[in-house]
Amino acid sequence: MIQPFTDVFFMQQALAEARMAAAEGEVPVGAVVVCDNRIIARAHNRTEHLNDPTAHAEMLAITAATGLLGAKYLTTCTLYVTVEPCVMCAGAIGWSQIHTLVYGASDEKRGFQSFAPEALHPKTIVKKGVLENECATEMKLFFQNKR
Repeated sequence: MIQPFTDVFFMQQALAEARMAAAEGEVPVGAVVVCDNRIIARAHNRTEHLNDPTAHAEMLAITAATGLLGAKYLTTCTLYVTVEPCVMCAGAIGWSQIHTLVYGASDEKRGFQSFAPEALHPKTIVKKGVLENECATEMKLFFQNKR
């Protein structure tokens, strides 16, 4: 059993969101925002459902978290996301001043590390590769089934 309050536990929660996205025909990316070892927001990609190219899991989770906290900064929060954020999401992560970003699989085609590695807030801690294989597998299966 996975112990609660670990990076693996919270990434599994993000993976559950990613699987919901896939079941809805969305690219399987899931995200959760954690504050004080408590999930305060969860989301998955909704770009198809909302007909909105900005409805990425990270964007929706950040919006939900700031709404819940009533603050535009998430300086005490950690964002867990199954895939490396794109440049747009990295910008939102930077503006929200999230304390820690944890992601699973890297995205060599669209990930922010390749195009805008300085997009995050300078104090944001980045951890990558948590449940990397599981996160990457969700993406691979989704696109294999699309083809």
